Parts: sequence; structure tokens; C-alpha cells
Amino acid sequence: MSTTTQLDQLKQFTVVVADTGDFASMKQFAPRDATTNPSLILKAAAMPDYAWIIDQAIEEAGPTAAIGHVIDRLLVLFGLEILKIVPGRVSTEVDARLSFDRNATLAKAREIIALYEKTGISRERILIKIASTWEGIKAAEQLQKEKINCNLTLLFSFAQAVACAESGIRLISPFVGRILDWHKKSTGKDYAPAEDPGVKSVTQIYTYYKKFGYTTEVMGASFRNKGEITELAGCDLLTIAPPLLAELKASNEPLARKLDPAAAKGADLKKVSFDEKAFRFALNEDAMATEKTAEGIRLFSADIVKLEQLIAQKRG
Repeated sequence: MSTTTQLDQLKQFTVVVADTGDFASMKQFAPRDATTNPSLILKAAAMPDYAWIIDQAIEEAGPTAAIGHVIDRLLVLFGLEILKIVPGRVSTEVDARLSFDRNATLAKAREIIALYEKTGISRERILIKIASTWEGIKAAEQLQKEKINCNLTLLFSFAQAVACAESGIRLISPFVGRILDWHKKSTGKDYAPAEDPGVKSVTQIYTYYKKFGYTTEVMGASFRNKGEITELAGCDLLTIAPPLLAELKASNEPLARKLDPAAAKGADLKKVSFDEKAFRFALNEDAMATEKTAEGIRLFSADIVKLEQLIAQKRG
């Protein structure tokens, strides 16, 4: 047995990110970064402890502000509170309903960054989260040129990962657990962590990026069990929900590094590239990635609508 917890061991070679909107959890596990999404913000906003943030967002936006502006302010207020806790970055998500609109995504991302910068937070501490559609990736490519760093989320396929790397995106969030969910439902099988399709997908992306020298960071996300996390030890970043952070903290089992840039350099891989047509076809050929990307956009869009309804009720 090790004398240090698995969480502390993991932090030696992977940046641990809190996958929550709950400030108390962040303080408990001391992650470097934190990531939010509409579902997490909706969950946090429904807690009595955070009612003041909604009230403040409504008040600051003013009685005549469009509800979209109130939502932006709410997301940024959550982000500001998170940045008081974590030393690194917070991810703030663009409205998922804009996932197929490059220009609207650009406009929304710039608005969010402007709100942060008005409060004195530099853009280096913010990652703008955007769905990994072709339009989202191309919007993020432009934002990166403006020194607005992006986190491409709802990423389920190698084609999405390659397009992000070629577009100079700062960070991607491949969804490990949701890939597993799809395969379990599709095959009716259980998978050991080493054979987990989500783990394999992130391992492939990480190896490809390190082999060809891409600077895009890989942040595994959406974990279903601790085994998925320990199999990806060594990934650039892992964003982990509080219950799994607690499991890692409670264990002193030795934790070996599984992903290593030096080993990736020697991998037998060919370089590939995707223009828009090739990207859309590759995504279409991958039933899991097609279905999970679409489902993720639908779910995040539905939660934004619920947030709007919550704000509308509070406004009276």
C-alpha cells in the first residue's frame, strides 16, 4: 500500500479538474481547474445555498435585459466564485442551441469573455466550452486566434479530436463514460476498465497528439467508475465528479502511470487530416459518436431552457 492517496498520486502526473458546480466539493478536493456545463449549473442553481447567485444575475442584468444576457451573467457569476477556489481555469459553456451556428457561437464566446474581463479576470483563466460540431470547431479556431482559449466538449470520435488539433484548439474533453454507456447498451456486455471503449478512445487520441506534437490538451471527462480514471492516469487532465474524487481520496492503492508522452512518440501511427466533407462523413460512419454528440447537444439545450424558466419564475 502507498502512504499517499490515489488522488494525490494521480495529481503527480495528471491535472485534476473538478466536474461540478458545487463550491463545497471544490474546496474539499483542491483541484487545479474546474469545469461547468448547463446541467451542472442547473443542479447547483436549484440548491438553496446558491439562490443568491441567480438573484444577483437578475439584478445586475436589469429588468429589461433579454433572458440570454441573464444566463450569461449567471454562468459568469458561477465562474467567478469558482475562480476564488481553484488556482487555474474555469470552463464556461456557450449555449448548446448555437452548436451549428459558427457566427452566433463566436459572438456568444466574445460576450462571455467580455463579462469576465470587466470584473478583472484575464482571459487566460477562462476556457470557452463549445460542442465538437464542425461549426463549433471552426468557431473555436477563430477564437484561439483572438487568444480566447476553448474547451471542445461533447467529443466522442477520433475525427473530432483530429479536427480540433489541426484547428489549434487549446483543450478537448472526450467523454469516456458516455462512450461506455453506448457500447454497453449496444452490446449488452460489461467492460473491464482496460477494455472500456471510452478508455481506448482517449488513449488513441492522447497517443496520436503526443506522437505528432500537437499542443492541444486532452482532458478525459464523464467517468462512470474509478477504473476508467486509473486506466487514464497520465492523461494531460481528467475532470472528475465529487463522488469519484472521494473514492480516489479514500484509497491508498498504488497508482501506475498508464499514458506517457515518451511511449506515445514511438507508436506506429499514420497522420490523417479532415476537411469538412471528410469530417462529416467520418462522424456519420461512427454511429456512437453521431448519436452521442446529438444527444449531448439536446440534453444541454434542454437544461438551458430549464435555467431560463427558473430565471423567468424568479423575475416574476
